[in-house]
Amino acid sequence: MQIAENLIQGSPEWLALRAKRFCASEAPAMLGLSKKLSRNDLLRMKATGDEREFSSWVRDNVLANGHAAEAAARPQAEAVMQEDLYPCTGMLEVDGLPLLASFDGVTMDESAVWENKLANADLVAALRDGVVGDEYWPQLEHQLLVSGAARAYFTASDIDGACRGFVWYESVPERRAQVIAGWKLFAEDLAKYQPAEVIPAAVAAPIEDLPALTVEISGRVLSTNLAVWQDTVKARIQAISTDLRDDNDFATAESTVKFLEDGEKRLALVKSQAQAQAADIDTLFRSIDAIAAEMRAKRLELDKLVKARKEAIRGEIMQAGKDDLRAHIDGLNKRLGKPYMPDTAWADFAGAMKNKRTVKSLRDAVDAELAGAKLSANAVADRIQINLNSLRELAADHAFLFADAAQLVLKDNDSLVAIIKQRIAEHEAAETKRKAAEAAAQAAAAPVAAAPSPAIAQADAQSAAGERTAAQVPRAASGGGSMLTTGRMHDLIDEATKDMTVDELCIVLEVVKEIRAKRPARAAA
Repeated sequence: MQIAENLIQGSPEWLALRAKRFCASEAPAMLGLSKKLSRNDLLRMKATGDEREFSSWVRDNVLANGHAAEAAARPQAEAVMQEDLYPCTGMLEVDGLPLLASFDGVTMDESAVWENKLANADLVAALRDGVVGDEYWPQLEHQLLVSGAARAYFTASDIDGACRGFVWYESVPERRAQVIAGWKLFAEDLAKYQPAEVIPAAVAAPIEDLPALTVEISGRVLSTNLAVWQDTVKARIQAISTDLRDDNDFATAESTVKFLEDGEKRLALVKSQAQAQAADIDTLFRSIDAIAAEMRAKRLELDKLVKARKEAIRGEIMQAGKDDLRAHIDGLNKRLGKPYMPDTAWADFAGAMKNKRTVKSLRDAVDAELAGAKLSANAVADRIQINLNSLRELAADHAFLFADAAQLVLKDNDSLVAIIKQRIAEHEAAETKRKAAEAAAQAAAAPVAAAPSPAIAQADAQSAAGERTAAQVPRAASGGGSMLTTGRMHDLIDEATKDMTVDELCIVLEVVKEIRAKRPARAAA
């Protein structure tokens, strides 16, 4: 780890250095796990280099009250760790990634680090259960990676330094790999970043209230401004826009729906008041009914448009995420040479979009889910590539044994290597038995020496007794051809077939029959 000398945390120089590197406190946002900053917003701030906005975020979310709580909690942390702790900023390049970590404290031998957070109820409860939540472990993994420390003392304290909970955290290999892979993907996205439209908080356009509607009746209509009111309402209805494109349009439409609904209620109220004054004012009532019906029709139309357009936008955002993920998977298959990537549900875009109301929150949710899916797919592709390399190295001469390679490459490498060795060993053992069976079959099919004549038997007996004579009859004179005796043939067959199963012996007999059938019949002795 390289220490940034004479650099004070919170200084302009420190902020400028952070803006150019991938920082530990940003790791949760990079993985889409932060509740304070979306991955898209982090990309935008890093890409545009808007130091004022970035510095403001750091000040509000990283430094606010943190330094005071950290300073107050330091003596207690040093007492627990039994080490002096010094704050510092460290840097390390990993696979071309410029990483940075700002430490609340590091031991002198850099074997342990200390990270303190301002206590809140959820964090304290988790730490007391021994759990480091998703919003915190990426920062700790990043710090341990940069520092090379073995463990981190993670605490939550009040602003006065009172420790409310703590956990000793040690690196988890899978999490560390996820952080490194996540920063690699983030760097790729940063390199091809295209500024997206920044959508401000939705603000509904002001809706001018309708003039007061009055009616006085005394057996007849004495006075009313209904005609003017009716013209005003019709003009307002005609001016309502049904072309909904952004969050502002939706907010205005939703406010208009409420406005129209309120107008309907006011008409009904005036009608009931008029009816109380006179029960037979037909023209008045028909006008009121007509206006109410028109307002209701427009309200229902607009309400349906709002819902339909919102669903359409949700669908467009989800489909864009699916298309991007599909292109990524296709790229991985192209890299691997064949479509080895499993056809699985890499992302739950619908789940990520649940309870999101604005276009921005929907996009942020889908993009974060997309980044996580790409990381998972990349990890699977890397494992497949390792397994393909193992197949090429260990099974180059036995490819015919691995017709199911597409399934095998999805296993972990140790399991695959064991399967490769087992299949090859079983194949070679079967080949050895097959060759032995063929040799035995050929031996069994060879001509067998005829039984010796009485003269030869007598000569053999005399020879065994030591009474050899020069007139001994040659063995060949008995009419035998080959020198392979029946006893010797039995020995060969026993040796070749001693480890064979019944099925294998049957195969040998069939081979013998075929060989004998192909040989010409021997002349009679």
